[in-house]
Amino acid sequence: MEDIRACKSLPGMFFDWAARLGDKPFLAARRDGEWRTQSWRAVADEVIALAAGLERLGIVAGDRVVLVGENRPEWAIADLAIMAAGAISVPAYTTNTVADHCHILDNSGAKLAIVSTPALARRVLAAAAEARARPGVIVIDPPFADPPEGIVRHTWDDVLALGRASGSEARVRARVAGLRRDNTACIIHTSGTGGVPKGVMLSHGAILHNCHGAALLVDDLNGGVHYDEVFLSFLPLSHAYEHTAGLFLPISIGASIYYADSIEHLSANMLEVRPTIMTAVPRLYDSIRIRILKGLSKAGRVRQSLFHAALTLGTRRIDQDGRLGPLDTVADRVLERVVRDKIRDRFGGRLKAFVSGGAPLPPEVGRFFLALGVTILQGYGQTEAAPVISVNRPGRVRVESVGSAIEGVELRIAEDGEILVRGELVMQGYWQDSASTAAAIDPDGWLHTGDIGVIDPDGNLRITDRKKDIIVNSGGDNVSPQRIECLLTLQPGIAQAMVHGDRRPHLVALIVPDPERVQALGSPPRTPERVVIEHPRLKAEIAQAVEQVNARLAPVERIRRFAVLAEPFSVENGLLTPTMKIRRHLIRESHAEILDGMYEDRQTRAARPKAEAM
Repeated sequence: MEDIRACKSLPGMFFDWAARLGDKPFLAARRDGEWRTQSWRAVADEVIALAAGLERLGIVAGDRVVLVGENRPEWAIADLAIMAAGAISVPAYTTNTVADHCHILDNSGAKLAIVSTPALARRVLAAAAEARARPGVIVIDPPFADPPEGIVRHTWDDVLALGRASGSEARVRARVAGLRRDNTACIIHTSGTGGVPKGVMLSHGAILHNCHGAALLVDDLNGGVHYDEVFLSFLPLSHAYEHTAGLFLPISIGASIYYADSIEHLSANMLEVRPTIMTAVPRLYDSIRIRILKGLSKAGRVRQSLFHAALTLGTRRIDQDGRLGPLDTVADRVLERVVRDKIRDRFGGRLKAFVSGGAPLPPEVGRFFLALGVTILQGYGQTEAAPVISVNRPGRVRVESVGSAIEGVELRIAEDGEILVRGELVMQGYWQDSASTAAAIDPDGWLHTGDIGVIDPDGNLRITDRKKDIIVNSGGDNVSPQRIECLLTLQPGIAQAMVHGDRRPHLVALIVPDPERVQALGSPPRTPERVVIEHPRLKAEIAQAVEQVNARLAPVERIRRFAVLAEPFSVENGLLTPTMKIRRHLIRESHAEILDGMYEDRQTRAARPKAEAM
């Protein structure tokens, strides 16, 4: 395996692998109904041509270039080319509005933007026209929209041709050779769960440091033997998690990357691509779990009995650290072939591990997959740490933890319980925001993560909550909303939940029901005027689910009232980040009347022992 610690830059690492692997497949996407692959050599040629073309357009070292596009080979090529030109890549979400793009263009001072499709280009061009710097725009796919007055538009093919005609390959390679680990590679804007996104400056060294730690994990999966890994990428590459774990980690180990058609086609893509490693967020894994259980409900009794036996014995094995009695061991081996092999076949048959990050993985979900013979490794990180801080190790998975720190990371817990991190992985700071940088990184170089946690005797980190999300009720009790929300969404019939109650006498919740259950009960179709669902049977079912959760909670943690919402929290309505985290402050603002209404006549209702629908 390449010694990543010796690499000086991300494009330098890529060109080293391209020289070694040549015509081996590197990037793949479906085109005209078929998977089309590009070799390492072909991608390297395009990276050089695009980097040279960017130079001809006036991009110089240190310039910022915004990148907007769905996961596809051109995204990776553009990202590498921007860095190879000595510039700084600024990834942006495809879900961004014109105002979002305008903020990023203005905040970064970008000289240029690269955008994939005509539909996305319309928003970026509109934002470019409003931005102070009025950057030029490169559009990858035709047909090309006419740019607003004063905005220069280029085509992807024209810029590639411009670079190839320049004869600048030697100059591009020389510039890459001159890059250092402490040069800024990219500015990734936080997804804004708590306010306006800030630009996180990550160095080449920070991401390379992450790649080294993650590559050791892949080495553990293979027992120390190099293997031709295949990644299936579908999380947004504009997010630090996929940018590192789904692009530069595969590059760092010479792996192939296939870009999924969409999340809707993910199951089919897994069967076609047969990935060996896959990174995703907990919400996807829970969706897979629910889909497996729903499919099982339609199966025959024998199949259901075998499945539940495999789940029960697998769970017992986890609880007993791998130890089973003689009879259970024999039964477990039989179930491995009869049940677990078939489960693994659903994911292509050669998957070594799911990796979960971006949000807490419910322990019940982790135990479900492990019991069925599917390795799932929960990790922890944040954009400001490039982003991987810790991860569970193969053979030493503890579902209630996020594992131990990756190599080269210093980790400690502050007196108030906050997790502190130090090492090369820590960001250089927030772009043009020295005050926020000073608040996040102390004079000794410790990154204050804003997360609360503990380190157990085995060295594993356990996250208990977000420091700023902790609810302090009117009695002074501290309550973790994430834990309660996790328990609620594991209940059948509940798709999403947000718990509220800061400086209030008790907790309330906004609950989004499972749409399939709503449809099955014959609820009237949603209208813009109808915010809360009024359906007696549905509310009774959810009340029962809430009571089951309340039975597992301390009195101060229990939900006293809830409202059933007609519209889910989504990226489209701005209430979810692109990585599926709820935006609490926006949900509180948009549903303030409902939340306040649940505290009316509170003295009377506080005496009621059971959860009550609004």
